[in-house]
Amino acid sequence: MPPEDESSTDGTRAARHGDDTDGPRPRIAITVGDPRGIGHEVVGSALASPSVRRLADFHLLGPGGLLETPREREREVGEITVEDVESWDPATGGDPEAGRVAGAAVERALELAQAGEVDGLVTAPVAKDALFAAGYEYPGHTEMLRDRTAASEVTMMMAAESTPLPQPLDHPLRMALVTGHVAFRDVPDQLTVERTVRRSRLAVDALRDWWGVEEPRLAFAGLNPHASEGGLFGDEEERVLEPAMARVADLEGVEVTGVFPADTVFRTSLRGEVDAVVVPYHDVGLAVIKTLALEHGVNVTAGLPFPRTSPDHGTAFDIAGTGDADPRSMIAAIRLCARFCRTARREVEVT
Repeated sequence: MPPEDESSTDGTRAARHGDDTDGPRPRIAITVGDPRGIGHEVVGSALASPSVRRLADFHLLGPGGLLETPREREREVGEITVEDVESWDPATGGDPEAGRVAGAAVERALELAQAGEVDGLVTAPVAKDALFAAGYEYPGHTEMLRDRTAASEVTMMMAAESTPLPQPLDHPLRMALVTGHVAFRDVPDQLTVERTVRRSRLAVDALRDWWGVEEPRLAFAGLNPHASEGGLFGDEEERVLEPAMARVADLEGVEVTGVFPADTVFRTSLRGEVDAVVVPYHDVGLAVIKTLALEHGVNVTAGLPFPRTSPDHGTAFDIAGTGDADPRSMIAAIRLCARFCRTARREVEVT
């Protein structure tokens, strides 16, 4: 599927996406993910858009042979570097080999970021079971990046800067997860006051440092039906979320609107009343964003020393090679990473 036409001459589309192309372009590394999936397809399609290529200088990382189309494009525009990482033979490669080449590309991207050779990182989807088979025992990119950067803590954020909803529900939808890739039965034990406060602070820092929101506004999604209805359906809201919310509200320049039932809280974000929703577990947030904005959703890792984004879809093995892969979430991830890099650079210049 070709990329959405982003090249309107009046600049309105770029303004809606928050694009800023003034000053030096940031340098962004892009890993193409599992070689059996659609990662290299959506990367190639995204970089076919002139407006996307104008956002940054790109360093593409993946196994040799998958990046021939971007390599041809490099000669046309002179702003895309292609680096072959490992090799891949689709005739013989299974889970361990796919996980090995995908993991090696991420490791190389981390080297570039930690050396200051790139400003941000965009990752195409990987298969978690393939990573495990290759010896990368992480439930996903988020945890791997945390450990490989020695970050004290990270949290997964999901964002759709635009959705197809009409006014007044046309504002960005953003959320921060208190718990991530864990079994649902483990969520109540991991949902503690301290964890909720730490993850909320990471979200506040990301909103300020990357999104440029000086005084972030947060809402909290309840864990139980109707946010426990005064204790009728559990006590996590009173025992965990409300004390955590009170501590976050004491942070300078942060506004907290309350703990709300998860089935209605996201409307506060869509109406522009808050800048992000803190959610207690994975699916309560991702079900919403993937239903409303799958084509524009972006995964953000808050807490890293550099911006990292990813499209909100998986490897899509079932449509790989068919020409049906939709690049819009990858385009959104690239746009948001470029925006973050520019905002972070301005923050450094100010300080």
